[in-house]
Amino acid sequence: MSVAAMPDVDPVVAQAQEYAQKLMLLSEGSVNKHFDPFEDIDWDDPDFAADAGEERWVLPVSGDTLGRHPWYQAQPLERKIAIGKYRQANVAKVGLQFESILISGMVTHIFGVPNGSPEFRYCSHEMIEEHNHTLMFQEMVNRIGLDVPGMGPLVRKFKYVGAPVAALFPNLFFMAVLAGEEPIDHIQKAILRSGDEVHPIMRGVMAIHVAEEARHISFAHEFLKNHVPGTNPANKFILSIAMPIVMWILGRSIYTPPRSFWREFDIPDSVRKELFYGTKEAKQDFSDLFGDVRTLARDIGLMNPIAKRVWKLLRIDGHTTRYRSEPLRAVRAG
Repeated sequence: MSVAAMPDVDPVVAQAQEYAQKLMLLSEGSVNKHFDPFEDIDWDDPDFAADAGEERWVLPVSGDTLGRHPWYQAQPLERKIAIGKYRQANVAKVGLQFESILISGMVTHIFGVPNGSPEFRYCSHEMIEEHNHTLMFQEMVNRIGLDVPGMGPLVRKFKYVGAPVAALFPNLFFMAVLAGEEPIDHIQKAILRSGDEVHPIMRGVMAIHVAEEARHISFAHEFLKNHVPGTNPANKFILSIAMPIVMWILGRSIYTPPRSFWREFDIPDSVRKELFYGTKEAKQDFSDLFGDVRTLARDIGLMNPIAKRVWKLLRIDGHTTRYRSEPLRAVRAG
């Protein structure tokens, strides 16, 4: 029997106890099943060398919109490999930068939590794992050997706002966490589920990241489920409008390569627009990344009529999921 189902328990107390239990389970998961990128990835295996089996850097069709585009498919193998290496190294660098912003905000958040708060322990576990992820991503970039920039110059300014937003607007901060984590998680899971052959460096990094990111995303969902419903109506309305805007801004920042990538390989601007902005398929691919978030918004009372219009205006409205990380094929079949 859950705490909430016990008789004669104040609903507010019951909710707090149930939240604490969920965070304890997540904390215990971090203790019992965690990874060290320098123990769990055999970087010195000759097969992990960046120039070993270089054809495995060709972008996977299932998990990368550029990888299945006719322009990319028409390129010579050497050029496809070079683009793939740069693309995957830059994705890793973006991941590193996003995790750094997340850590800065989470440090600020736990500074003010009261003694006994289960958030302190869980967030501390998560920051340890995120620090390991930054090491892992940077090691991948170093092994590939390309001086990739990661985020574009404007997006990199987000490094200054993580801590202040976490301190002043924690609900908004954890929405931003989901805006960064959900797209990467969905893309990596699509690649791993597809069975496409990818370079072992990339597969090893993705496997660790997906395994631990499941806890991190779960926490952000539970945090918002616990904290948002009790806010006053005005704050809740503001959050309902902010949520799709945050998803669009940060989601685009994570999902779309910086302009330096397109310049590096002289990729036509028409291809860039078609891949990420111009076509119905491109818009649908981006919208599909937020099925779990739309479900969360509905469940915590943030999908009011005006908010729905904002989701639709930004073209990130669409299906909701029956459970977190439900495969897209199951959603469409249902």
